[in-house]
Amino acid sequence: MEAPNAVLVMGVSGSGKSTVGALLASELGWKFYDADDYHPEENRMKMQKGIPLNDEDRIPWLCKLHDVLRRDVASGQHVVLACSALKKVYRDILIQGKDDAPLKCDDSGKEEKPVEVKLLVVHLTGSFDIISGRLLRRKDHFMPPELLQSQFDTLETPSAPESFIQINVDKNLSEIIATIMETLK
Repeated sequence: MEAPNAVLVMGVSGSGKSTVGALLASELGWKFYDADDYHPEENRMKMQKGIPLNDEDRIPWLCKLHDVLRRDVASGQHVVLACSALKKVYRDILIQGKDDAPLKCDDSGKEEKPVEVKLLVVHLTGSFDIISGRLLRRKDHFMPPELLQSQFDTLETPSAPESFIQINVDKNLSEIIATIMETLK
């Protein structure tokens, strides 16, 4: 595998993306972004009402995240992004943006030199029961536990030719980080 310049920590809500992503970025000395911080207020309100997001809701958000990745990678910064990225097409948008992804981003009208985002996808997996239990214990988050099934229904697990690893959330945090670090060597 070619050395990645970005790591995507993905999975359903409650799988530990933000915790794993922040710790991994700290260990690597890379920049960390939590995709939840980039949701527009309309998306947050929709989820708070128990309404799952659809492609129309997600694509502008994913395009914004692609722009963040591209900007940092272009400047030589390595990045860890915690993002659900439940479908392959969403991961394609994160990597390729509007030019090559099957679903297009809005054109900003600004021409930029192409930058290759070399992404390692870390898919945090776990049973519905374990992750549901985590969500029920979580406080002050806009994603209600009732939407978890819709995330499992939407999830397209990574597969070749994507560069990915899967890690079960049953492992402790240090084991998860060690597995990712070993893969990055």
